[in-house]
Amino acid sequence: DAIKPHMLKSLKNSIAIGHVRYSTIGSSNIGNAQPLVVDYYKGKVAVAHNGQLTNAKRLREEFEANGSIFHTTSDTEVVVHLMAKPLNMMQKNLSLVLQQLRGAFSLLFLTPEEMVGVRDPHGFRPLSLGRLKDGYVMASETCALDQVGAEYIRDVNPGEAVYVGKDGIRSEYYCPQKQIKPAFCVFELVYFSRPDSKIYGESVHLFRKRLGAMLAKESPVDADVVISVPEGGNSSAIGYSHASGIPFDRGFIRNHYVGRTFTLPEQDRRHRIVELKLNALKETVEGKRVIVVDDSIVRGTTSKSRFGLLRKAGAKEIHVRISCPPHRYPCYYGIDFQQKGELIAANRSLEEIRQYLNVESLCYLSVEGMMSCTTQPRQHFCKACFTSDYPTPIEEETKKLTEREVVGKIEKVH
Repeated sequence: DAIKPHMLKSLKNSIAIGHVRYSTIGSSNIGNAQPLVVDYYKGKVAVAHNGQLTNAKRLREEFEANGSIFHTTSDTEVVVHLMAKPLNMMQKNLSLVLQQLRGAFSLLFLTPEEMVGVRDPHGFRPLSLGRLKDGYVMASETCALDQVGAEYIRDVNPGEAVYVGKDGIRSEYYCPQKQIKPAFCVFELVYFSRPDSKIYGESVHLFRKRLGAMLAKESPVDADVVISVPEGGNSSAIGYSHASGIPFDRGFIRNHYVGRTFTLPEQDRRHRIVELKLNALKETVEGKRVIVVDDSIVRGTTSKSRFGLLRKAGAKEIHVRISCPPHRYPCYYGIDFQQKGELIAANRSLEEIRQYLNVESLCYLSVEGMMSCTTQPRQHFCKACFTSDYPTPIEEETKKLTEREVVGKIEKVH
């Protein structure tokens, strides 16, 4: 919506890069918007980043000690400063830059001559390559390729840099093969990605249907109707309904002009938007035992409001089923819950959460149940937010930095 049709028509160039801001390190102000652009020895380079660097604070301090000035609080600006170091050629320079980064990064670089797509050696965040009639496209989700009429070619592999220029495509692995250890974020499949995408070779919709079916197997309950919290819970609710034999119906109507609440940076905004975002269908839930399937409960504040809408609409019983395990540990790889204090499941028992939500029952999918739903090797996924098994070391300064940011958010709320 930010880029109007008349703006697109005025563009005469043959190469472009764009980004949708989701804040992890750094606030959600306009100063942290991407792409970031820097002048370097060959001209200009623009950078867009999906993920989170776990060594950004240390690198930033090293640059500042040598006189560098930072204009944003985003970890992505560290990449820009690394790129600005004068070396002989783009490809050599980029390889040296990437080898200094730690954590999660799917990156796009744009120069006047070429576009470069990169994934970190663990492949935490997705990045796909597609072909147009007269060009190429890279995007975080395959649904974006569909939207512009591009044919999906393949994913950029962990540890790979793919160069697209006037002479076609070339690629290289910028790190030794022994450093490539896939740790795909399973929450991309559970929550972040659109159901019409394929992520890590998985159909997101079919994966979520399998989650719902497994949830029905692990946590059955007698009820009259299965509903979902739209949009994220839709596919899993269908899977639960099919597996349980309990009919599925629409229980909420969503206002499509209001965005996601979990991804909003401040809690008070989440509360306000929940009331605008959903309305319960009284005709579906009044006097009935209702199973509500949702993709996750992270902080719990918006869930409490949603289930309260069902109670007001006359639901006789509310049974909540969550199609992933409880989030008990912070994520340092690009999801905005970086302290245990934010996570309701890290601080309350299952029964305490149930009472807080004011529902008759609450069940989460097990880690084993979730992982049984993937068609990919289970060892290739990061599950750290559920298990605390982090694929990479987390620098202590990164933990302290994110803790200060969380405290800042809480102070703004209160």
